[in-house]
Amino acid sequence: MTGVALPLALLANGLAAGVLVATVLGVVPFYMTLPAPSYVRAHAFAVGRYDPFQPACLLITLAADVLVAVAEPRIAVRVLCAAAALAAGSVVVVSLTRTLPMNRWVKAQNPDSLPAGWDMEAFRRTWARWNGTRTWLAVLALVLNSSAAVALL
Repeated sequence: MTGVALPLALLANGLAAGVLVATVLGVVPFYMTLPAPSYVRAHAFAVGRYDPFQPACLLITLAADVLVAVAEPRIAVRVLCAAAALAAGSVVVVSLTRTLPMNRWVKAQNPDSLPAGWDMEAFRRTWARWNGTRTWLAVLALVLNSSAAVALL
């Protein structure tokens, strides 16, 4: 089981963490330079591409890590994969409770007729902070999964 599940966890986790790190390094700084209508257009455009991919990778990571944590006889690998599952699960929770509602709100807006009084700067900072939180949780899961793989050597 570990021979299939752990490589799958590493692959899916690496892809999810890579997408999130790329967002922190390139997309968020770009978003911060945009005027409100352009920001809404860019954010809505990106959300439609990242959201189907990144959650699937995280759910695969979570499921694969749980499988290894339950089935693997070596305690170090079990503990590392259980911790990785917890970190990946935390990314899912932050995504579902924080960034996803914000993404849906942005996607529903008309860029040419934004709500009066909308504080775009505060919105962007809040979204960037939560996105950063889930990014580092995904990277933590990847470090834990990588450590589990090394422990098997």
